[in-house]
Amino acid sequence: MSLKRLMPIAAALALTVSMAQAQSAKEASWDDIASAARGQTVYFHAWGGEPRINAYIDWAAGEVKDRYGVTVKHVKVTDTAGTVTQIVAEKTAGRTSGGAVDLVWINGENFNTLKSRGLLAEPGWAQALPNWAYVDVEGKPTVLSDFTVPTDGQESPWGMAKLVFMHDSARLAEPPRSLDALAAYAADHPGRVTYPQPPNFYGSTFLKQVLISVIDDRGKLEKPVDPDRFEQDVAPLFAYLDEIHPHLWRKAEAFPANAAEMRRLLADGELDIAFTFNPGDASSAIANGELPDTVRSFVLTGGTIGNTHFVAIPFNSSAKEGAKVLANFLLSPEAQARKQDPAVWGDPTVLKISGLPESDRALFEAIDLGIATLGPDDLGPTLPEPHPSWVAAIEKAWAARYGGS
Repeated sequence: MSLKRLMPIAAALALTVSMAQAQSAKEASWDDIASAARGQTVYFHAWGGEPRINAYIDWAAGEVKDRYGVTVKHVKVTDTAGTVTQIVAEKTAGRTSGGAVDLVWINGENFNTLKSRGLLAEPGWAQALPNWAYVDVEGKPTVLSDFTVPTDGQESPWGMAKLVFMHDSARLAEPPRSLDALAAYAADHPGRVTYPQPPNFYGSTFLKQVLISVIDDRGKLEKPVDPDRFEQDVAPLFAYLDEIHPHLWRKAEAFPANAAEMRRLLADGELDIAFTFNPGDASSAIANGELPDTVRSFVLTGGTIGNTHFVAIPFNSSAKEGAKVLANFLLSPEAQARKQDPAVWGDPTVLKISGLPESDRALFEAIDLGIATLGPDDLGPTLPEPHPSWVAAIEKAWAARYGGS
């Protein structure tokens, strides 16, 4: 055989060897990370306002302790912005190691703040997790872009979210399926509709939903706020709120603190409509006895806001290896399937189920999503989140106009 004919064969063999070496190096690297993680304590700062989620985190912590020797302490926060402030303060004080936060549940403007200030662990760590191979990158593009900001592998996706409304079909057979219809319903049924007070996440999400629906050009929301045009751009949002506020629960002189309180008001019959950012939330609340089994979910015609929520590692984490081990476990088919079960949490997976091994697919196929969970074809279009700068701007404008913190 001639040398000319041997060269392509040699190149192919070299490529094969190179790929094998790369895979071996990756496996060795993860083995090193897992070994270093053993014995570490991970302080996981995550919202603590939902008992079902807290119970899930407790379960995950137990599994990670038993399997990998990593202790997880759930630091229950009421507002992730406070955790961000703590990380910023540590940076300002020169605390470049030994930080108090090892892993944080995060997305949106909080992620953008940490990333823009260089306060996150190295880029690419999320894609290096072994379970990243199962993430549905093509079908769920927001696992790579958080409120228009590229994640660059500095946060690991944990779950999917979409704005979904709820009504008790025993009291309201056909709910309003547009913002105009919602305003008309509120006018005809005073005190039966409301939203949480911004800057609560759910209240701010309602503001964003309205803004996306009424702004003259949605393309503006893909870019940072233009201060010179802001008042003009949000004028339709506040015109809508001015219209509905007199008809809201307590005449908009008070607001529910959060989605859990709004859900309780629905259960108690004080409200006819509530909303959530989890398509499985109604079924989960029914399964846990928090809502009657006549509650059903619905979405607005034209689509509702959707995004991905993540976990991220601060730049000065005391237990980066342990944080990666926990993040990797949270991405496992086992943990993701348990999380999606409405009897546990009901939070949709970030994984591509069709790409999983058969035994792992079976975990998802066995889940009863519940009587109030909409199927994929019924959830409607997903509207992208605005750039993070819009959140703080509309929250500040809302507080100036209507009062509040």
